[in-house]
Amino acid sequence: MSTQKQARQRYGDVHESEALRVPEEKAEQLVDALNSDLAATYVLYHQIKKHHWLVEGAEFLGIHEYLGEVAADLEEGADVLAERAQALGGVPLSGGANYEEHAPVTPEDADAYDIRTSLEHDLEIFGDITEQLREHVQLANNLGDYNTEEQLREILETVEEHGHHIEHYLEDDTLVTSETLE
Repeated sequence: MSTQKQARQRYGDVHESEALRVPEEKAEQLVDALNSDLAATYVLYHQIKKHHWLVEGAEFLGIHEYLGEVAADLEEGADVLAERAQALGGVPLSGGANYEEHAPVTPEDADAYDIRTSLEHDLEIFGDITEQLREHVQLANNLGDYNTEEQLREILETVEEHGHHIEHYLEDDTLVTSETLE
């Protein structure tokens, strides 16, 4: 059992990294941005997992498998965000309630919806996260932290790709004939 009485570092405090040499005031802005992205990513991750578990219907398997891939990509991106926040001298945000409290996105409620409605809810959050990531890419660039900028660009690319694919799932075009639907 730990005997430590005080935290080594409080959430919200940023200590300048000697190795990275990003000035503390810049690192604070970046860590705040990264933690906001982390919170939004985990809110979306949990919503995607919910839809992965609840999807039903004729397209069940394909959508189920795809949403599993999306969740894995979101989790990987969250890990990158948290590790970069720590490298910059901050404490990554952690814990379920903390994510929703700090996230700039709002998840759907706890009820189960048809897959079209669920994917529409996902698409809304993907759009919000895309906009925020673009802002944070620019912030990192403006602050001269090109590594954080590059990492955010890679996450942005993945988020945009998944948002685009979900948008395609929501299109009305289908190969199913009208006779099949009757």
